Amino acid sequence: MAKQQHEAGGHSPHLSSDEQGQASQHTTPQAPVIHEVVREDGENALKRPVRALAWSALAAGLSMGFSFLVQAVLAAGMPDAPWRHLVAGLGYCTGFVIVILGRQQLFTESTLTVVLPVLVHRDVRTVLLALRLWLVVLAANLAGTIVFAALLLVPGVFEPEVVGNLRTLAIEAMPDSFWPTVLRAVFAGWLIALMVWLLPSARAARLMTILFISYIVGISHLSHIIAGSVEAAYAVMTGHASVGDFLLRFFAPTLLGNVIGGVSLVAMINHAAVASELRDRKESGPAGRSG
Repeated sequence: MAKQQHEAGGHSPHLSSDEQGQASQHTTPQAPVIHEVVREDGENALKRPVRALAWSALAAGLSMGFSFLVQAVLAAGMPDAPWRHLVAGLGYCTGFVIVILGRQQLFTESTLTVVLPVLVHRDVRTVLLALRLWLVVLAANLAGTIVFAALLLVPGVFEPEVVGNLRTLAIEAMPDSFWPTVLRAVFAGWLIALMVWLLPSARAARLMTILFISYIVGISHLSHIIAGSVEAAYAVMTGHASVGDFLLRFFAPTLLGNVIGGVSLVAMINHAAVASELRDRKESGPAGRSG
């Protein structure tokens, strides 16, 4: 980071030292810096106790339920027009904003963050820690979504128009074809992992970055394992789908696609882009980096 700041304004004869520091704060972090920020997040997550992971992931699953609810509320207040989903899609962003700014543990984020430590260390211990985190976070995320879906069934809480839109969104969340769902989930996992990659350089634009990426996922009807599980669980609880439909039509293809999108297309590619540079810096030591 010191080298980056030096390059940003340290060579300018027109700036004072204070102004050089200000200039460095407005530069975009280089790829190795972003990689290390994201990797450090992953390292910290791997060190968290199981209980802490589970509670944080449960909170994230509950929070993601608001993406489902706010979409239905927005749709209920608009006419049945072709553009309605473009406005209602703003509600899809709600859960992601709460989860990411609240630092809650979301499964699709971890397909990037904890994979980077695995790619760096390449040992059995890190792989086992990553698998432990995935299992705990996925299970707790799903538990939170099921609880939220059950709460939506309490009668008299929401207007009939909202309930009708909840039902419509839930039915739409149950896809008919396996492999098209996998591909939609690949795109969703890809975008969410890219969002995590973008956040370290977003600074004051963090909120807009979250809104922009999650809005694309929502209006494109891409398959997200946690956001979609609220809708799919609601479909099961209201009798519009079976548990088998939940597992085979939604859960299996969506989980597969999200993992492929987050791990293969983002973590590995982004890691490969900076791996050789990080290795060269490590071999050169402090002397080489300061030069």
